[in-house]
Amino acid sequence: MYRLGVDVGGTNTDAVLIDDDLKVIASCKTPTTSDIYTGILSAIDTVLSNSQIDTKKIKQAMLGTTQCTNAIVERKNLADIGILRIGAPASNAIEPMLDWPEDLKSIAKEVSTISGGFEYDGKLLNSFDRQAAIDFFERCKAQGIKSVAISCVFSSVRDDHEVEAAELASEILGENAHISLSSKIGSMGLIERENATILNASLYKVSASFTTGFADSLAEFGIDNAEIYFSQNDGTLMNASLARKYPILTIACGPTNSIRGASYLSNLNNAIVVDVGGTTADIGVLQNGFPRESGVAVTVGGIRTNFRMPDVISFGLGGGSIVREKNGVVTVGPDSVGYQISEKALVFGGDTITATDIAVRLGLADIGDKSRVAHIDEKFARDAMECMVQKVEDGIDSMKVNNNDIDVVIVGGGSVILPRNIKGATNIFKPGNFSVANAIGSAISKVSGSCEKIVSYDEIPREEAIEKAKSEAIELAVASGAIRESVEIIDVEDIPLQYHSNNTCRVKVKAAGNLG
Repeated sequence: MYRLGVDVGGTNTDAVLIDDDLKVIASCKTPTTSDIYTGILSAIDTVLSNSQIDTKKIKQAMLGTTQCTNAIVERKNLADIGILRIGAPASNAIEPMLDWPEDLKSIAKEVSTISGGFEYDGKLLNSFDRQAAIDFFERCKAQGIKSVAISCVFSSVRDDHEVEAAELASEILGENAHISLSSKIGSMGLIERENATILNASLYKVSASFTTGFADSLAEFGIDNAEIYFSQNDGTLMNASLARKYPILTIACGPTNSIRGASYLSNLNNAIVVDVGGTTADIGVLQNGFPRESGVAVTVGGIRTNFRMPDVISFGLGGGSIVREKNGVVTVGPDSVGYQISEKALVFGGDTITATDIAVRLGLADIGDKSRVAHIDEKFARDAMECMVQKVEDGIDSMKVNNNDIDVVIVGGGSVILPRNIKGATNIFKPGNFSVANAIGSAISKVSGSCEKIVSYDEIPREEAIEKAKSEAIELAVASGAIRESVEIIDVEDIPLQYHSNNTCRVKVKAAGNLG
């Protein structure tokens, strides 16, 4: 049995083929194409040609894709949606999408705020206005809206009203309607949770496109009996059904794929991972084998949200970063020749000095025609290298939680530009197959289940509440395809909530296991 892992990055689309022992038997990097699928087809074709295996023996195929991120950033292929907030009159002061970019607001064809919602401690804030909800969904139906975002005040404490509204939506809009509930997507804050839910609702056509598109791409090569999974941004996988339901969870899965791949290749569970691509570098933290999650609100496409995201910083440094000298100061990036590096970099016969040219000039890499960079002044090259290293060292320092040095794993095709001596690192690891760590991370990832609840420890003892959350997380992981015997608890949090009575805490448990 083989696994096929594919990761679509901004510059390259990577693919790997892995056997039963999780050994990489074939890999490739191909340029990412504007339509994405041409690049995916090319990558699959190359890796299959290199391996010469029987495609019927590929039983699992995984894809990490940037399509949801691109759709939001480029405002393309987003669906027209309806937005229902349950929380009047308490939440009337701030209307939905108040601070959104004007060009994105146009996706909302029907918006309404109706009575309902709960207090922070779960007490009823106002009765759910069932008739107003019915009227809202009838208006959506009349306009042909197929996707709705439903949010409710403190639905992370009690989701009763959201669930009742969802049942009405399904009755009126039909079973095929795409219904996004904020309690399933975001955390405590209403506005940020509602924003994430609206984005999720608007991505349903994109998710349908990449789930069916990947299946069709595989079928073209005779891979028609493989289980298909998609990378999500906590370093685990979800099946096509969940990917269509929660497409927003695929945002930022590229860096988390690299972090998981770096963990597998280096055999480390705790380290800082530096992933250098063609245009940007991402730095994240490997914590107990998985990417560390961000603890603060994150902005996606100019919109403040509070759904789960990895704690990753990105900056403009990659193999294609353009190197310049102005007023005696050498700079690197943030602009890049990107996917045109094979045409524009000096070592490939181009006319632009890139970070890769500097690495070749200083003997760090053996790429292209070395004679074409021999004329670069050594001091200029060393100043450029110092600039690159300084950016990485600053990034590593910003991710640490103390002043101690820490193991650093360097991966990504562009990482050839970095030396082995970086301040702040105990050891530098650059494992084999480092250039396709993201595709490897996609292929070897586990499937997970998460349970997050607001619990009063005065009503349910702490130990009992956590054990119950663990059981639910395990069952969710198994339901997603994990082998029960392999499922383990990988993270447990219980955080006291300010301003809440009755010793109230947010309990969050994540479990993950191997695919069958």
